[in-house]
Amino acid sequence: MENPLSESLSKFRANIESVLLGKREAVDLAMASFLAGGHILLEDVPGTGKTTLARALSAGISGTFRRVQFTGDLLPQDIVGVHILSEDRKSFVFSPGPLFANIVLADEINRGNPRAQSALLEAMSERQVTVDNRTYKLPDPFLVIATQNPYEQHGTYPLPESQLDRFNLRLRLDYPDRESETRLIRENTLLTMRDGIPASLLPEQVVSLREEVNRVAVHDALIDYVQRITAATRAHPAVRLGASPRSAIGLKATAQALARLEERDHVVPGDIRRAAPAVLCHRVFPKGGAMATDASRAILEEILSTVPAPL
Repeated sequence: MENPLSESLSKFRANIESVLLGKREAVDLAMASFLAGGHILLEDVPGTGKTTLARALSAGISGTFRRVQFTGDLLPQDIVGVHILSEDRKSFVFSPGPLFANIVLADEINRGNPRAQSALLEAMSERQVTVDNRTYKLPDPFLVIATQNPYEQHGTYPLPESQLDRFNLRLRLDYPDRESETRLIRENTLLTMRDGIPASLLPEQVVSLREEVNRVAVHDALIDYVQRITAATRAHPAVRLGASPRSAIGLKATAQALARLEERDHVVPGDIRRAAPAVLCHRVFPKGGAMATDASRAILEEILSTVPAPL
């Protein structure tokens, strides 16, 4: 019997691919993290589709969406909200910030100062915020999609390791292939809005899909495979800081979501290898420098080639 959510999920996938041409793998990984409940970091040079993908993901569900443009003068209260004195001047009431939405787009997050960046930490890990010693729950589902330009771009503040670890995966979109770029040039103008896709999922359907992802079977041998991969990042001689236990949980969950996207009820080793670069690379810090993406990817490829997968 066909799962009633599968048709809606297929429409969601097709709609995103219609506005992000030639990026099937990036779309699948982003959707997998979305279904697993993991926050997404999109990184690449300007104009490669980062914001388009983020907006398409958010438009795919009929929930609430807010966008925060990070700048050097952004303050934490601009994101989480503040207590303001009510009109009768007898009590303070909480005025929620843009963080109170199902999907929050943190655009160019590394252009924000460290204080503004840190305002996301509690929300991303605990799905709540604390303001003036009062705690407020965030909507369910809740997801942060952040975009950033490479660190060498002018006017950026590199994200600290603790904040990078809150993102389940990082995707680099790169430039489109020749055929896709030609189609983009042919069909678009500077005024064209290509990310206005129709909603395919209700918020409660997203919650149901996440429950289905959690039920995707992961054999003990595959749990051990995930652990051996993440442990190998910490033991590698070229690494100063390896992947965290949080990243191992994210790797398993993303592999489960990839299996669900392929209509399977169990994870296979290929799901783990497919998810590993996006989930682990931004959590592997090579020695002798800051964030060296190419070096991290080379280390992870070496690990994936040497750590044996279960048969």
